[in-house]
Amino acid sequence: MGGLQRFEQRLEQAISGAFARTFRSAVQPVEIAAALQRELDNKAQVLSRHRRLVPNSFAVELSTGDLERLGPYDSTLATELTEQLTEHAELQSYVFPGAIRIVFEAADDLGTGRFRVRSQAEASVTGHSRRGSTQRTRAVIEVNGTQHPLQAPGLVVGRGSEADIRINDPGVSRRHAEFLITTQSGDGYAPGEGPLLIEVHDMGSTNGIRVDGQKVARAVLREGSRVQIGHTSLVLRLLEEAADV
Repeated sequence: MGGLQRFEQRLEQAISGAFARTFRSAVQPVEIAAALQRELDNKAQVLSRHRRLVPNSFAVELSTGDLERLGPYDSTLATELTEQLTEHAELQSYVFPGAIRIVFEAADDLGTGRFRVRSQAEASVTGHSRRGSTQRTRAVIEVNGTQHPLQAPGLVVGRGSEADIRINDPGVSRRHAEFLITTQSGDGYAPGEGPLLIEVHDMGSTNGIRVDGQKVARAVLREGSRVQIGHTSLVLRLLEEAADV
């Protein structure tokens, strides 16, 4: 029995066929499952001979009517779809960078029975800075929906347990990049209140770093600067208006 057939049977058992009756003339769960599998197959990136990185974050867009009919069953469907993707990934030697996340959204341009899928690889992120500080936070690093305070002297980003921001991304080295922050002094500024100077340095990583699309060894950052390490983007956000660095 194929994976999609097993998926249909599990889903029918989980909700006693109610979902199938509700969606008889609309979007079918097995169609969504097949589309999610294609997302994995089409977007797999080679990590090594036996491992390929695939997306783990999915948004399934449906018509407003289909989304309303799906409402009572969306958590059950998401659970079954997650199990189906996990089985498919194991068979194909795919690697997820983090937990699988599936959400359902309305799209005004879609009619009944139509849907589309958006996906991306979204690494799990853990912040555990060991630097105790009473400083006021004036800048943060945004990564995959989380914000991490950036305070002097800075922090290390990487895949290893010693990193201040730990990113479960196979393209990230154990100690990949260091963000450094200093407060510039000058007349009229109280201690610690001057303009910020924020830099990022590559720490000899395997894949290097890119800042706003350009590969660099080190760079000065500004509000909105995007630092790419592995398959993950980190964005600098200043929490107050400061003079240009």
